[in-house]
Amino acid sequence: MTEALFNPKTADFAEFDPATRRLLRATVDWFEARGKAALKRDDRDRIWYSEFLDFVKRERVFATFLTPAAEAAGDPDKRWDTARIAMMSKILGFYGMSYWYVWQVTILGLGPIWQSDNAAARRRAAAGLDSGEIFAFGLSEKEHGADVYSTDMVLDPDPAGGYRAHGAKHYIGNGNLARMVSVFGRRADKPIIDSAQALRTAPGEDDYEGYLFFVADSQHENYRLRRNVVDSQMYVAAFDLDDYPVAEEDILHRGAAAFHAAMNTVNVGKFNLGFGAIGACEHAFHEAIDHAEHRILFGHRVTEFPQVRTLVTESYARLAGMRLYSERAIDYLRSASPEDRRYLLFNAIEKMTVTRQGQRVIEDLADVIAARGFENDMYFPMAMLGLFGLPRLEGTVHVNMALSLKFMANYMFHPADAGLAALALVPGAGTAPSGTVRAVAGALSWSSRRLTPTMGKLVPKLRAEFGGATYRPIGTRRDAADDEFLFRQGPSSGLGRIRFADWRPVFDGFAHVPNVAVFLDQVLALQALLAAATPTAEQQRDVDFLFALGELFTAVPYAQLILEQAEVDGTDPAIIDQLFDGFVREFSRNALTLHSKPNATRAQQVRAIDLVRRPVADAARVERVLAKARAEAGAYRMNP
Repeated sequence: MTEALFNPKTADFAEFDPATRRLLRATVDWFEARGKAALKRDDRDRIWYSEFLDFVKRERVFATFLTPAAEAAGDPDKRWDTARIAMMSKILGFYGMSYWYVWQVTILGLGPIWQSDNAAARRRAAAGLDSGEIFAFGLSEKEHGADVYSTDMVLDPDPAGGYRAHGAKHYIGNGNLARMVSVFGRRADKPIIDSAQALRTAPGEDDYEGYLFFVADSQHENYRLRRNVVDSQMYVAAFDLDDYPVAEEDILHRGAAAFHAAMNTVNVGKFNLGFGAIGACEHAFHEAIDHAEHRILFGHRVTEFPQVRTLVTESYARLAGMRLYSERAIDYLRSASPEDRRYLLFNAIEKMTVTRQGQRVIEDLADVIAARGFENDMYFPMAMLGLFGLPRLEGTVHVNMALSLKFMANYMFHPADAGLAALALVPGAGTAPSGTVRAVAGALSWSSRRLTPTMGKLVPKLRAEFGGATYRPIGTRRDAADDEFLFRQGPSSGLGRIRFADWRPVFDGFAHVPNVAVFLDQVLALQALLAAATPTAEQQRDVDFLFALGELFTAVPYAQLILEQAEVDGTDPAIIDQLFDGFVREFSRNALTLHSKPNATRAQQVRAIDLVRRPVADAARVERVLAKARAEAGAYRMNP
């Protein structure tokens, strides 16, 4: 499933139920019937995609896929099913990020509504979806960006009841036509949280009392649509609310619940960015390999040039890794519960790492397709623009890296390798020879994994640690189920209490793949670095330093889920080996970045060098993966 590129003309969507298969096929057929020339024309001329939205309304695509079962009024095909939402995100990304965007922003706009106790608003949203409406998420502001504490969307209590809203929102997708815009703001008669202080000390529950989410209508006379802030087919609005009436029935959330709704909405929405990236990269790969395989220069196919062979082979493997990770991440998101919140780490990586891997794929393919990629009859320019945008949506990479780092200690050590932390107590461990540190770390890890479980049966605290990291097996989740937990995620706090199952076994299971074994050796060296040369208090406040460390850490869960899905799919070991060849090199580069940081301690500099490895070269493996990539030439060409 994850080896070959997505081909809309042959895809049967067999993993889904009949109603889902029909709508996915209908969506593909709509784009293919429209053809590439019309797709390119509308993109170039910035034509609003009203015909696509007419199709969505006629086929009830958004209504079927984005209405939770609780609001489905008995329709058996309506549910919030992450697996089919991900597939639709991939299809829309495949044909154009503008089409993906109107879908994505509708998902974000619905998030606060589906999480709300406001039954009337939920019914109104369900009816709007049935009518073909789109939705918008009014969180961002030009002056404050991600600093939502400082929102200038202010609501004055109205003596006649309700509120009057004043303020501006910026970068609000679908803000031109959405009849329900979920808007975040604050009451004028309540104090505002000091955002600088909030970074140092978490606000209390009462501090949030003035904040709220409410619904606004873009067609209301007091809703002032200012402009489209991007030069694009999509509409990303700047709008003002000018003495806009907000009735009690328009309120979705109050106080801390408004903040939780915002964060939990982004948790759901940002997951789709990776799938949009995959779809765009797959279409771009089809074009690039088709061009390179059939172009003859100096008596050779372009795919026979050494530099192109490398670019094509690595891009094909990188794209396979994006698909493997994302397919497995679906299972964790759909199986999430109040007791299993590991999805919060995996979602951040889906948004951050998968989209950046996609950007790298596009950059490398641009060197393969060269000038042909800029011609006006190619999808490729649309993919280039889209892939530079995706890593910067729904929170920047730095925001998601900061979130990921909150899980680092628990993921890397607790509970399976908790004893490895004792390395910090070994005199001179920070600067000792690498062989010595490796031996001591290995012994401590061995002791942890064999003795700590036994101790856990006797020591209550250890027993609780292991209990918190004991999860039922997560199987493949493509069943026709409603993922209702996503709208009752609860408080967005408590991340330090989330535990992770032992990641080591899946790596051991692929130790026969040469570069997986090398990568595992690097990860064990990272554990030793974290134990023997823990970041100082000053470094933990330095986002630039932590980003370098985070690049190393997040590579581990990314690789873990790739291997888990590879085991499910029976992925060709040559593809896994080629992919991990790249991982080994990237891990080494990131280790050197950490080593060179001006504020890295002497111990961190020494231990960072321990992470540097050379991947295992294998010419036969490269030829095997390259052959798979070249076989895609001509497999798909969009209808003209």
